[in-house]
Amino acid sequence: MSFSLSVMHVKLFPAVGFVLMPRSLSRLVLAPRRSIVTVLSHVELPDGGFAFQEIEILFVKIFSGTSNPLLARNITASIGMELGKCTVSSFPDGETFVKIEENVRGEDVFIVQSTCPPTNHNLMELFIMMDAVRRASASRITAVLPFYGYARQDRKDQPRVPITAKLVANLLVAAGASRILAMDLHAQQIQGFFDIPVDHLYAAPVMYEYLKAKKLADLVVVSPDVGGLKMAHAYSQVLEAGLAIVAKRRKSATDTEAMAVIGEIRGRNVLLVDDLTETAGTLVNAAVLLKKKGAKRIIACVSHALLNDLGVERLRKSRIDELITTDTVLRPDIDGVKITTLSVAPLLGEAIKRINCNSSITSLFEFKGGRTS
Repeated sequence: MSFSLSVMHVKLFPAVGFVLMPRSLSRLVLAPRRSIVTVLSHVELPDGGFAFQEIEILFVKIFSGTSNPLLARNITASIGMELGKCTVSSFPDGETFVKIEENVRGEDVFIVQSTCPPTNHNLMELFIMMDAVRRASASRITAVLPFYGYARQDRKDQPRVPITAKLVANLLVAAGASRILAMDLHAQQIQGFFDIPVDHLYAAPVMYEYLKAKKLADLVVVSPDVGGLKMAHAYSQVLEAGLAIVAKRRKSATDTEAMAVIGEIRGRNVLLVDDLTETAGTLVNAAVLLKKKGAKRIIACVSHALLNDLGVERLRKSRIDELITTDTVLRPDIDGVKITTLSVAPLLGEAIKRINCNSSITSLFEFKGGRTS
């Protein structure tokens, strides 16, 4: 493991098995083992002056649960690291056993685990892994949640129901999380359920790059419900497209009804954007209504495509030409549906580097003087 830093002075402690290799007066490569580096870096100020800033860097270990090991391997590959060694297995009675196979004392540990189905199993596995590294004296533990389960249960919409998204937040902190790294939360206010720092990433930059390469003409971005209007507006700004919204009514947990379209979509290509789909009811019903209103080609863009059997069957019969999604959840190949899966591993890897170095995450999502949201 190595770091390239612009530095003026470097002090390592404790001096246990490290190599210091200078390349120039302003650039060093550090290759220490299990040590903390204090870096005095040269910072240029906006008014033309300069200052020195002392930064303490902990060395990183990244571990993965069993929910999405492929994504975790891609994350580590994107930043030139190897995945940490750990054993995750089950006893005959179904209990989870975890053993961290390498030293994490005093290190900055990131645990990658999407809490997708089986949600309860993956959550419990994450809690046990965090407890294991906490008891092994890790300096900081960051739970990397590409998909945050229970996010839709974020308020009391009926009498005598729980706010499970808040309960999960409490359990993550109790298990030992020092920080949360999440992507495209169903509701951004979930960040307020935590009393620890939360870094909220967006898959949008990855989507933008792919969509711009397609060069879609006469494009209008459509939100399939009122809750996704802010996301749809951000897409329309970047893609320089129109904006529309579908008004819907939810009949049950698996069924919705698209009622009306607000905006002009006749004779235009449509991009449906949403953060999450499982049964695909919202997307499919919106696509039916949009076709009736004269839409040409319909593309759906969804950050987290969980897709149970009902969702797959609906998509096969739908008017959606292509579903664009990410690899935040592990999903088998699906026949009969055109699904394009884009990787968010480089984005998560860059965020991990910036968290470790105490650098800005916000700058990853700035565009045209604005910001992805």
